[in-house]
Amino acid sequence: QVQLVESGGGLMQAGGSLRLSCAASGRPFGTYNMGWFRQAQGKEREFVAAINWSGRNTNYADSVKGRFTISRDSAKNTVYLQMNSLQPEDTAVYYCAASPAGLPSNLRTDYNYWGQGTQVTVSS
Repeated sequence: QVQLVESGGGLMQAGGSLRLSCAASGRPFGTYNMGWFRQAQGKEREFVAAINWSGRNTNYADSVKGRFTISRDSAKNTVYLQMNSLQPEDTAVYYCAASPAGLPSNLRTDYNYWGQGTQVTVSS
């Protein structure tokens, strides 16, 4: 079992930056691939970014490439999402998720554990 707790969300003006954090506890953090997903009001949850267990491989949605960066600190059992050049369309609840194996997937079904989410709101 893995417990995930997100933090760092908030209200930001367009063009600004935020860094989300996801603290993990439970099974060894270093064995899991980690992902970030987001869900805007009235829309389905969508993939944002993922990182493999070693931190060497990453995967991004086209909509965030060049603006968002995912990273992990195994010593702190934490994964981060640095979000730059934020736009109103980035407004959503952001969820952290853990996947036990394979490549850093963009599929929700590959992730076994989910956090409760943190709200990000970007004003124009």
